[in-house]
Amino acid sequence: MHPRSIAAVAAGKASARGLRLLRRGGTALPGLVALRVDPRLAARLGRQLGGGRVLVTGTNGKTTTSRMVASMLEAAGRPVVHNREGSNLMRGITSALLARSTLSGHLRDASETAGLFETDEATTPPAARALRPTAIAVTNLFRDQLDRYGEVDTVAGLWRQALAASPKDAALVLNADDPSVAQLAEGWSGPVIAVGIDDEAQAGGPIGATDARWCQACGGSFRYGQRFFAHLGHWSCEGCGRSRPAPDVRATAVRLGLDEAAMEVDGLGELRMPLTGLYNVWNALIAIGIARTLGLDDGAIRAGLGAVEPAFGRQERVDFEGRSLRLLLAKNPAGANQVVRLLTALETPLHVAVLLNDRLADGQDVSWTWDVDYEFLADHVARCWVGGDRAEDMALRLKYAGWPAPLAVEHTPAALCDAILRDTRPGDDVFVLPTYSALLDFRAELVRRGGTAAFWQN
Repeated sequence: MHPRSIAAVAAGKASARGLRLLRRGGTALPGLVALRVDPRLAARLGRQLGGGRVLVTGTNGKTTTSRMVASMLEAAGRPVVHNREGSNLMRGITSALLARSTLSGHLRDASETAGLFETDEATTPPAARALRPTAIAVTNLFRDQLDRYGEVDTVAGLWRQALAASPKDAALVLNADDPSVAQLAEGWSGPVIAVGIDDEAQAGGPIGATDARWCQACGGSFRYGQRFFAHLGHWSCEGCGRSRPAPDVRATAVRLGLDEAAMEVDGLGELRMPLTGLYNVWNALIAIGIARTLGLDDGAIRAGLGAVEPAFGRQERVDFEGRSLRLLLAKNPAGANQVVRLLTALETPLHVAVLLNDRLADGQDVSWTWDVDYEFLADHVARCWVGGDRAEDMALRLKYAGWPAPLAVEHTPAALCDAILRDTRPGDDVFVLPTYSALLDFRAELVRRGGTAAFWQN
C-alpha cells in the first residue's frame, strides 16, 4: 500500500475514534479527512473488493434499495462494505471502506467481500472512476433540487459519464418502466437486467408530476398502455417506436398494506416485505436484479427481502409517548406524490405533520411543493401540523390544497413535538412528511426525548 494511503487510513481512523469518544455522528468525516491526505484512497481500498462492487443511484429509492440488497447479502452469509447510513458522496463511501480497513490499508476478507454503495447522482461518475464497479443500478429519474442538479437531462448526462468510466462488462440493473433510465442500456456492451411492474390493477391512479414527456432519441411523445405514476409505466414513443423493454425481473399480483407489501416475481413466487408503497415494489425489483448479478440464491433473496428494516425516515416507525409516528421522507415532487398516493389508500381519518426546510440538502427553491398533489389528501386529513424553516410556505400550500387549518405552525422540532403531543392521544398514528434536513432535525429531537436511536447507531 502506498505510504500516503497508510497515512490517510490512520488519519481517517483517528477521526472516527474521536467521533465515537464524543458520541457524535458525522459518518462522512473520517472519509473527508482521509481523502484530504490521499485523494486516491477510495480507489486503492475499493478495488480490493473481490465479491463485486455495486453502485446504486437514482433520484428516489437508492437508500432503501441498498438496504434490501444488504439484507439479502446478510441472509446469504456474504460479507459486505456498505455506506448504510446513506452518506452517499465520495467521503461517505470512503468512510465505509475505512471502517473495514486495517491500519496497513488492507480490507479484511477482501476477496470475498462485496461493496454496496449508495451513490448521489452527481457522485456517480467519480465513484465509477474510483471503484470500477461490476454493477450499476439506477432506480428512476425525476426532478430533484434543481438549484443543485439542474434539469433531468443534466443528471442523465452524469450517468452516461459514469457508464463511460465503468468496465464495459459491468452489469446494468435498470428500471424499464422509466424511459429515461431504460435508455441508458442503449449501446451498452455488458449484461443488462431490466425490471418492471406488470400489474394492470396498479395503473390508472393519480399521475403526479411528469418529468419525461418526450423521447430523448427522436423528440416524439410517449404514449402508455399502462401508466402507474408520473412517467413510469408501459411506454412507447410515437415517433421512433422505441418502447419499454421486456422486464427480466417483473412483479405481478401486487398487494399493498399499511406496513407490508406482497408481489409475485417470476422464479421466486410470492415475496413479502415489511415495507409498502408501489415505489418500494420497484426498489425490491432493482434489489433482486442486483442480487442476481452478485450470484445470490433464491432463498437468500426471499429471506433478505422479508427481513429488511426501513432506513431512517423511510417508513420508519417511532413510538413517541404512546403515539406511533410514521416518518415518510418527502424530499421532491415524485417522492412526495408517492407518499400522497400511499396515504390516500388508507381509510381512517389521518393525522399528518408536514415539515419543509430550504437548506442546501433540501433544495433552496421550495416552489416544488406546488407540484405535489396534496389536494388528493384533503378529504382524508382530520388533523394536521406544519413545521420547518419554511413552515408558513407549507401552511399556505396546504390551505390551497383544501386541508383543514393546521393546529400548529412551528419552526422548531421541539415546539412541533409538543403540539403533536398536545393534540393527540396515546394510540394515535401520526404520519410525518419531512424534507431531508427537516427529517434530521425532527429525528434528533425524538432522540433527545428518548423516542429512538440516532440514525448512525441503527
